[in-house]
Amino acid sequence: QVRLAESGGGLVQPGGSLKVSCAASGQTSNYAMGWFRQAPGKGREFLSSISQSGINTYYADSIKGRFTISVDNASNTVSLEMNSLAPEDTAVYICAAGPATHANYVPKIFHYWGQGTQVTVSS
Repeated sequence: QVRLAESGGGLVQPGGSLKVSCAASGQTSNYAMGWFRQAPGKGREFLSSISQSGINTYYADSIKGRFTISVDNASNTVSLEMNSLAPEDTAVYICAAGPATHANYVPKIFHYWGQGTQVTVSS
């Protein structure tokens, strides 16, 4: 129903910045998006989500103040700008879509998942 495709992952030095993006397609009108990550040997960790309008956002404590989520409705794309990266941020970053009851609703439950993009923080 909703298809998600991430891009922008790569290798970055500690203290550096990187932006990952996710393009959504299919039946997206009733869904808003968010970001998760999964480090080796660990489960998926919620990072952030955003309303369709872009007005309301929600951040996990682990990344609050360092990462910024945004949405571009013209391209149906959600992005995550990551700053002050550290080796512990190394993970596969995964885009997700969850039901949105209105344009200002921030999803916390997700039904669709992308393949993920690898982010490696190393010197």
